[in-house]
Amino acid sequence: MICHRTRRIGSMPRGRLRRVTACHSRHGRLEFLLSLVLFAAAIVAPSKAYTDEADDAKAALARAPRPWAASMYHFSRQEYEETLRYWAEKHANLATLETRGTTREKMPILLLRISDKSVPDADKQVCLVTALHGGPERSGTTTILHLAEWLLGDSPEAAEIRRKQILLLMPIVNPYAFFVSDRFGNSQGIDPYTGAQGKMFDPKTLQLTSPEKSPELQAFVSVVDQYRPEVHADIHGVGLQEYPTAALGDRSLYSGQIIFESSGAAYSNFALRPWDWRVTEAMVAAGREAGYGSDRYEADSQRVYSGPAMAGIADRVFGGAPLFYSAHYGYAKYHTMILVMEVGWEQSGVARLRGLLKLGNRVWEGEPQTGYPVDRVQGFLGHFLVAYGKTAEERRRSRVELWQRQGSFTKAILYPQTDCRDTYVLATSAEAAKTLDTDKHKFAANLKNRPGFCAGAIEAFVQAGPEVKLYSEPAAAPAAAGPIEHGLALRLRIPYRKPEWIDLRLNGHRIPEHPTDGYHAWYADGYTQVQINIPPEKAKTNDLWVVTCAYAPDVKRTTGWTPPRDVIERVRRSGDRSP
Repeated sequence: MICHRTRRIGSMPRGRLRRVTACHSRHGRLEFLLSLVLFAAAIVAPSKAYTDEADDAKAALARAPRPWAASMYHFSRQEYEETLRYWAEKHANLATLETRGTTREKMPILLLRISDKSVPDADKQVCLVTALHGGPERSGTTTILHLAEWLLGDSPEAAEIRRKQILLLMPIVNPYAFFVSDRFGNSQGIDPYTGAQGKMFDPKTLQLTSPEKSPELQAFVSVVDQYRPEVHADIHGVGLQEYPTAALGDRSLYSGQIIFESSGAAYSNFALRPWDWRVTEAMVAAGREAGYGSDRYEADSQRVYSGPAMAGIADRVFGGAPLFYSAHYGYAKYHTMILVMEVGWEQSGVARLRGLLKLGNRVWEGEPQTGYPVDRVQGFLGHFLVAYGKTAEERRRSRVELWQRQGSFTKAILYPQTDCRDTYVLATSAEAAKTLDTDKHKFAANLKNRPGFCAGAIEAFVQAGPEVKLYSEPAAAPAAAGPIEHGLALRLRIPYRKPEWIDLRLNGHRIPEHPTDGYHAWYADGYTQVQINIPPEKAKTNDLWVVTCAYAPDVKRTTGWTPPRDVIERVRRSGDRSP
């Protein structure tokens, strides 16, 4: 604070100046002492406004829900095992209980199989649902138990799923973690979910490297090997563990824990997800309809994926890494579609799983039959190698065989791709691959001595078109010995709704329209899908397949662009037509 008389200090006599200076000194000391008192008071006792805010907060919080104060039932191992037995006994026409292994502590690892036994299994899809983290992440396990109750219930939706699918439920893969340690890993420290960051599997043979350390993974692998499921959903969530809490006064289950729910993938591993985002969106939509939101990982974070080349901008990319976890075993060996989900509330998890299971009961966009989207085992510039079969079991056998061998196949097309024409060449052996040549005319000539080919028809197709070469992608792996046993299918996608087939041939021979030994076509997903089905008896006798297709579009489309007329005229007048 400044004395008001200081404004005239420059014109005052010297004595007067001393008195004013003294006045200022006294004022300064008084103000300093006063400020110290006020500061000390502020430390010792809160202001009234501060006290009012704190009291208001306490009053408001007293009205807030306290879910952690509620008790939670923590079921025992005996209750869990007896529940599964009870369901199998009560619903003998729907459920079967199997012991797939035992832990090192002799605890059983159980599988509950649910399907309508009055309907043959041959045309059923197979869905495996596990809780590989079902030790500490308990809501994964409890979600599967709620799902089992729903599947065994009386709803028409559950009944339809039981008629069309086989549901394999493994609620507790790691009983030691769930009932003893309450922590990740079995008694040997092996987490069935990560498989020791993939080190439990030989990357080339996919065999378990130390099976004696993880009977839990042995049990899981045995189920995958037996059923070769179309889809595998692994359910994660919150711990719902026992914690000592002062609020409850003793060691008690901490109720009310949640996790930010997500569908389809894992935050730590962005390779652990369905290959089709529409699967994830179907689950998200089902959860949203039930009143639950779902995080979409990199989409909601609005970030691109990371990788070694992104190290310089690591703070601006989505976290996680492409890792080999145990769920990849089914994908790597059987082309099983895999996914992970985080569950905070079991009913949310059940709703999203119902959204997934519905997909197995309907025809997927672009496919000709009911089932999960798993039958395309190799893609090449809009052309697909597809599993063969009339039933789900036949397609499963074909899918697995083709998936395990597809790395040794060489594929090719005439290039550039040309409107009104299409080709697809597949060589399934190293010897057949030698027939392919970049020079399209040499390729056609190489077919003249191959048995079962009408090389002249293929040569005529090649000569009739403007393509400049045969573009091929070589095999990535050594060829497997022996012929293809379970058939195959080759699929083209023609970019018109109602094309007229001018000339459709396989190995130079016209292809008849037939559902199992010929072609069938349907319009879906913006294309006329054309699938050439090659049954097992024919697949065993050949290792080279050449599809040629000439068609007439149902609409006229043009390409290119013309500048405005005034621009053309201006350029003409200027005499400048340089490119």
